Amino acid sequence: MAERRDKFETSSGIELPNDFNPENSHFDYQTDLGKAGEFPYTRGVRRNMYRGRFWTMRQYAGFATAEESNARYKYLLGQGTTGLSVAFDLPTQIGLDSDDELAAGEVGKVGVAIDSLDDMLTLLDGIPLDTVSTSMTINATASTLLCLYLAVARKQSVAFDKVSGTIQNDILKEYIARGTYIYPPKPSLRLITDTFAFCAAEVPAWNTISISGYHIREAGSTAAQEIAFTLADGIAYVEAALSVGLKIDDFAPRLSFFFNSHLNLLEEVAKFRAARRLWAKIMRDRFGALNPKSLMLRFHTQTAGSTLTAQQPEVNIVRTTIQALAAVLGGTQSLHTNGMDEALSLPTETAARIALRTQQVIAHESGVADIVDALAGSYAIEELTNELEAKAVEYITKIDALGGMLKAIETGFPQREIQEAAYDYQRAVEKQTAIVVGVNKFRIEEDASIPILKVDPKIEREQVERTRAVREKRDASKAENALAKLEEAARGTENLLPRILDCVENYVTVGEISHRLRKVWGEYREAVTV
Repeated sequence: MAERRDKFETSSGIELPNDFNPENSHFDYQTDLGKAGEFPYTRGVRRNMYRGRFWTMRQYAGFATAEESNARYKYLLGQGTTGLSVAFDLPTQIGLDSDDELAAGEVGKVGVAIDSLDDMLTLLDGIPLDTVSTSMTINATASTLLCLYLAVARKQSVAFDKVSGTIQNDILKEYIARGTYIYPPKPSLRLITDTFAFCAAEVPAWNTISISGYHIREAGSTAAQEIAFTLADGIAYVEAALSVGLKIDDFAPRLSFFFNSHLNLLEEVAKFRAARRLWAKIMRDRFGALNPKSLMLRFHTQTAGSTLTAQQPEVNIVRTTIQALAAVLGGTQSLHTNGMDEALSLPTETAARIALRTQQVIAHESGVADIVDALAGSYAIEELTNELEAKAVEYITKIDALGGMLKAIETGFPQREIQEAAYDYQRAVEKQTAIVVGVNKFRIEEDASIPILKVDPKIEREQVERTRAVREKRDASKAENALAKLEEAARGTENLLPRILDCVENYVTVGEISHRLRKVWGEYREAVTV
C-alpha cells in the first residue's frame, strides 16, 4: 500500500484535520450562509444559477493569421461553444506590428496577429457581433483592440449598445506576474479609467475589465494569494476610477474577474465562494456601492495551464475535468477548458473539441448544474471558505498598510510572496511530498506522441506583407492626422477612446498607436526584486 504523508494541508497552508467538526471550529459559518442571488453572494450571483442558464462555454483560441483563427472560431461555434475567447500573439499584446524587428519569430505563435482593422475584419468575418459574446485576453493594448472590435461592429451596422463581451484590461497583474506591459502604471491606469467611462456611456453591455487572478496563480501563488492580490488589484482600479470623478455605481456593475481553477477541488470551490463574499463586503462597506450589481463578483474561469504535463498528455484530460468541475461547483459565469496538448503546443482541433465536450458533459450529464451551490453546508467547504477569506483579508490589510497595490508592486511585495510560494511548491515536487502523476511518480517510457499544432513559418512573412500593404493603401494624411490628435489628447486630459477609435477606422496600426503613446508616456522598466 502506498504511504501517505503525516500532515495534510492546502496550497494556502490551511491544515486539514481528519474530518471537519463544527464544534471545534472558530467560525460560526452557519449563521451567514444565506441564499444565492442575495448579499453577500457566497452561494452565487443568481438565485437559480445554472437552472436558468448554463455558464458561457468558451474556448480560448487564436493562432497564426486572422483567416485561420476565424475558421477555428466558426468550427467551435458549430460544436456548441457559446462565446468566443481570443488569444493574441505576443507582438499584438505589447504593441508591436508584425513587421517590427522586435516582433521577429513571434508573429502568430501564441495567438493571432492583429495589426490593423483589416486583420480584425478578417478575424470576425461572418460572426454576428450582436449575438456572439467575445472575450479578448489583452491588457496593455486593450483599449486599441476594443476599438478595433467596435469598428468591426460599426461596419456590420451593429449598434454599440448591442455589443457584448469582455476585455481583460488588467495591467496591474502584468506588473505582478506576467510582463506584457508597455507604459508606466499611471498612464496605464488612465487608459483603463477612460475605458470605464467610454463604455459606461457608449457600450453598456461590455465588461470593461477582467481583473485577473489567473496569471497570479500560474506564476505560483497559493489560492489565498490569488484571492487577495486579485481583489487588491480590483480595489486599486475602483480607487483610480473614483479619483477621476466616476461614480461607483456607474462603472462597478461592469467589472468582472478571471480566476484560475487548480487541482485541489475542495479548496478551489471554497476559493470562488470566499472571493465572491469578500468582494461584496468590500464594495458595500469600503466603497458604499448601492447597486446590487456593483456588489456581485462575476467571473470567468480557465483551467490551470501550469498543471498540464508534457508527459502522458492524455492524463491532462482528467486534470482539466476536475478543474472544470470545481469552477462549476464554485459558481463561475464563464469557463474555458484547456486542451490536453497545451503543454506541448497550441491546441489541435481534436484537443479543443475534447476540452469543449468536457464542459458539455458536466453541464448535461453530471447533474451538478441542477442544484445551486451543491456543496453548501459541507463542513469542509464552509470551513475552507472562511479560512481562505480570513487569509485573503490578512494580505489585503498588509497591502493597505503599504499604501495600496501600486505601492506594494513598487516594493515588490506581491512578487516576492508569489516567488516564495512557487519555490515551496517546486521543492515539494522535488521531494515527492507533492505528487505530479507521470512526472515525479507513475512515469512510463514515452513511446508515442500525440499530434501537435505547428505554425508554418511562412505565416509571419505573409502577415508582414499584409500589414505593409494596409499602410500603402490607406489615406496617409488621414492616418497621420488621427495619430496627431491622439498624441494631443494623450498630453491632456481628454478621454482617449474616441481618438483611438478614429485612428483604427483610418487603418492606423496597433503598433503605430502604441508607439505614439510611448512617445508621450515612455515605457515601464521593471524593478528587480530579490
